[in-house]
Amino acid sequence: MAHHAGPTPDGGTSPDGRSPDQVRLSARVFGVVQGVGFRYRTMGKAGELGLTGEVQNLADGSVDLVAEGPDARVRQLLDWLNSGGAPGRVERVEHSFSDAEGTFGDFTAR
Repeated sequence: MAHHAGPTPDGGTSPDGRSPDQVRLSARVFGVVQGVGFRYRTMGKAGELGLTGEVQNLADGSVDLVAEGPDARVRQLLDWLNSGGAPGRVERVEHSFSDAEGTFGDFTAR
């Protein structure tokens, strides 16, 4: 994961307009996570946290998730996915972090 040193010296945003602590979570969720309202509950949780991104079912029965936002809030979403609070039965979450790309306007289910 890329680590950011913190706010710019003037406390503002980076030249591309994003806050310097913005990260992207890419996750694949395995278990009983299709047909149980997983995508829509995840979309709601991401909305509560002010995140952007998308969640979608994959043909193998897993769910693909991309979320962007402040590091602490993105980590809250990951914690929720692993907490038992997510619908269905999450067996494991494979994930990685990278710099946010700013490609999403909101959080959607596909």
